[in-house]
Amino acid sequence: MKDEPKNKKEDKKEDKKEDKKENENDNKNNKNNKNIKTNTTEEENLLFETTESLHIYKTFDEMCLRDDLIKGIYSYGFDKPSAVQQRAIIPIISGRDVIVQSQAGTGKTCVFAVGALQLVDLSLKSPQVLILSPTRELAEQSCKVILALGDYMKITCHCLIGGKSVEEDIKQLNHGVHIISGTPGRIYDMIQRKNLKTRNIKLLVIDEADEMLSKGFKEQVYDIYRYLPYNIQNVVVSATLPNEVLQMTTKFMSKETIKILVKRDELTLEGIKQYFIFVEKEINKFSTLCDLYDSMTITQAVIFCNEKKSVDWLTNKMRENFFTVSKMHSDMPQKERDKIMDEFRSGMSRVLIATDIWGRGLDVQQVSLVINYDLPNNREMYIHRIGRSGRFGRKGVAINFVKTEDIKTLRNIEQYYSTQIDEMPRNIGEIL
Repeated sequence: MKDEPKNKKEDKKEDKKEDKKENENDNKNNKNNKNIKTNTTEEENLLFETTESLHIYKTFDEMCLRDDLIKGIYSYGFDKPSAVQQRAIIPIISGRDVIVQSQAGTGKTCVFAVGALQLVDLSLKSPQVLILSPTRELAEQSCKVILALGDYMKITCHCLIGGKSVEEDIKQLNHGVHIISGTPGRIYDMIQRKNLKTRNIKLLVIDEADEMLSKGFKEQVYDIYRYLPYNIQNVVVSATLPNEVLQMTTKFMSKETIKILVKRDELTLEGIKQYFIFVEKEINKFSTLCDLYDSMTITQAVIFCNEKKSVDWLTNKMRENFFTVSKMHSDMPQKERDKIMDEFRSGMSRVLIATDIWGRGLDVQQVSLVINYDLPNNREMYIHRIGRSGRFGRKGVAINFVKTEDIKTLRNIEQYYSTQIDEMPRNIGEIL
């Protein structure tokens, strides 16, 4: 194993001490951003904070990308870059460490996908870009976007995730790939087996970084990082980046990192109408959901529960009452999860009941309604969930089921995002 890079030579005890200290002092975290300048484009109604003045590229042609990549971008259906793409793609291509925090549905996957495709040396059939994601579905989606955008480049990208054949992974790696997208467990396993060679990796992308750098994944990410080249370029991406996570990035990113952040009061998605239904008690949620079913099937809907057992119970209960629904959570076999995702994307399945495994980054364009059967356990997850509807500026509706004891949580979400969540009107069908 090679020497540990940059600031990662501290042992685990020191890491824990530092993490505790960071969490105890949010005021110090805020000081890290004291030099951030405001960069506003009023016509897009997005307010960004950036660590330095950035050129805004209004078209993909202005970015001087590879001809075959430009062709792939237009073939994929992108006419012009979104606000975050206008600011973030070129800093990545220029080799800078970059932190991108922007609303769900603004095209963050395209930011790092285009950056990666521009940086890859096509003549070198060895992994050069590593993308880490918290869920298998998100890792697969990133891989599909890269393959689509890089179609005319003849790019090779392989997805390393649990639940898939280890033998097939080894075969693909031995054959040679340019880009790896995957989850930390399988990626670390392939590194340990010496099938995933890391010496030519020059770009690391951490997608949904607030999740990846939390307690569940942080140690795995650090374990992988120790095998990467010392001078690797880092890109960190998420819809929400709490101050403690931003502080954590200083351990492995350069002091000249470019931060492109949406101000908190701009985080609530425009085009998403947010409502609540006061159900008083848990027992009243099911009948309320049944009353909404016809509205849910107008287009497509996702219903979020906080626990896997709740997803199972609600799915069975709905089916017992002759409602057609699908379900997804992390305990389900990967083949079944893939099948459900394909059916939902194709429109064969119209109502999906899921845990937060589905709350991050997964793009199904037809989704126009999100129902929080359970309010999320943390306020950051709220925007990930409701971002499933209204992708890329399309209209959407979010409905929150609120028990008596949830009222304080709902008000906390409103205050945090400087938004207003109204009681749902009777004409929900007309709103959708």
